[in-house]
Amino acid sequence: MDGGNTFIELRDRLLLDGIPQTQASQAFRWPAIEHFNWALDYFDRIAAGNDRPALRVVDDAGADRVTSFAELARRSNQVANFLASQGVGPGDRVLIMLGNVVALWETMLATIKLGAVMIPATTLLQRADLQDRLARGRVLAVVTDRALAKNFDGLSGAPIRIVVGGAAPGWIEFENSNQAPSTFRAPAPTPADALMLLYFTSGTTAKPKLVAHSHTSYPVGHLSTAYWIGLRPGDVHLNLSSPGWAKHAWSCFFAPWNSEATVLAYHFERFQAAALLDQLVRCRVTTFCAPPTVWRMLIQEDLRRWPVVLREVVGAGEPLNPEVIDRVREAWGLTIRDGFGQTETTAQIGNPPGERLKAGSMGRPLPGYTVALIAADGSVGDEGEICLDLRQRPVGLMQAYLDDAEKTADAMRDGYYHTGDVASRDADGYLTYVGRLDDVFKSSDYRISPFELESVLIEHPAVAEAAVVPSPDPLRLSVPKAYVVLAAGAAADAATARAILEYVRGRVSPFKRIRRIEFADLPKTISGKIRRVELRLSENQPVVQGVRRINEFWEEDFPELRRAGGENSDR
Repeated sequence: MDGGNTFIELRDRLLLDGIPQTQASQAFRWPAIEHFNWALDYFDRIAAGNDRPALRVVDDAGADRVTSFAELARRSNQVANFLASQGVGPGDRVLIMLGNVVALWETMLATIKLGAVMIPATTLLQRADLQDRLARGRVLAVVTDRALAKNFDGLSGAPIRIVVGGAAPGWIEFENSNQAPSTFRAPAPTPADALMLLYFTSGTTAKPKLVAHSHTSYPVGHLSTAYWIGLRPGDVHLNLSSPGWAKHAWSCFFAPWNSEATVLAYHFERFQAAALLDQLVRCRVTTFCAPPTVWRMLIQEDLRRWPVVLREVVGAGEPLNPEVIDRVREAWGLTIRDGFGQTETTAQIGNPPGERLKAGSMGRPLPGYTVALIAADGSVGDEGEICLDLRQRPVGLMQAYLDDAEKTADAMRDGYYHTGDVASRDADGYLTYVGRLDDVFKSSDYRISPFELESVLIEHPAVAEAAVVPSPDPLRLSVPKAYVVLAAGAAADAATARAILEYVRGRVSPFKRIRRIEFADLPKTISGKIRRVELRLSENQPVVQGVRRINEFWEEDFPELRRAGGENSDR
């Protein structure tokens, strides 16, 4: 069976025929492919004689470089031959630590062609993180920028070290690849289940896990992602994600090129919402994906000032708050469509274009995914942990957590893959995100969803970002406490705290009310996700009775609020 033809036929049926979600999900079947190399069997096929732009890299300094499909196919052949000449072969691990430069895409394609295993890494990694990746990833070769090469000095592992952008002592220059042959032939067909990609998770709750993906799980699996985004041939797609994280491979590599769209990569030293909006207009972006943090920063601007030509806008990484969705719809007439997936999978759940949207819902299972909600007692129902039925194992699911059989067995227990995220499902099959399994907590025996309260909090004009965690309480076990990052111009004082508490009280049930507020920065992973685990640990630190932290306010500080709420309002 020709893996390339099988993949293209499947892609065309799913992405180009305009099949509605319910029908597509019922009819969709993952193909059985024995051998497949996405870069050779698919990318090179669509790139042959194709001078349309595959990649455009821009920055705030005025750089603007466009590379065609045909040119990327040729250059990745050269890089594959160059890596092979340095001793990299099938199964060897290559750590790629580059920013949004053309060499990143050339190297990713080249490692796939070689049958080597790429380990993408963010440029923000410190030496301890790098040593961990070199050791646990059993890295043979590193490809990084000249400015970052010094970070590897004295680290063990990775005997083959290649530097991009000039010379560095003891390193091989990537630019030597320009002299390599421009045709490449693999010595043997690539097994579809061979290891292709290793991702270190962002570690919001524990030490990063090493996620293993095959030559089909991400390349073929990301058809679900392209379907969710609504990508079409010729689109200009901008996904605001840093290299080294799974979302970059999702929407800056596999999904757009599965759709023969142009990947737009925007490199900036310091994020500025207005500068990003300028690029959306100047580069005529048609489809745009950004994490909620970025969307929250964008709506601080008057979006009507930017005449975008966007057709589709989506958000991923964390759930989107209703306030953000409403503000974008008012300005551009577009609704940000939510989606859900993980480093361990491709897009599992989403709102594809043309489907009816429900406020607050992240959508329904995407083609190729069968979702069950499993409660704490193991029953399957309409609220519980998001799990994937392994009897219909999706191609887009990881192979395993590498070298950790215990974690893999726990994640795959009882015939399901367990995501660790909780959702509820309505009568129409729409799923609404509740929170991470570790983040949901009880107060006075009521179950509290941090995300629900955070969505209300950021609607207040003084709140830029918020995270809700349980704060120990002798009467109720715990009460909801909000850590709040203030919007520009807002004061971290009692008046602001009172206004926010009062605002939330008027919009949630009494048992859900925020009881404590602290104005502070939020700890985040280097991929930008909030580390609520650190906030929970901070709350559980012993404190002197009656002593508050700086900029911390309690509901008890405002007795007029309690009186206004009535005798039983604190239950």
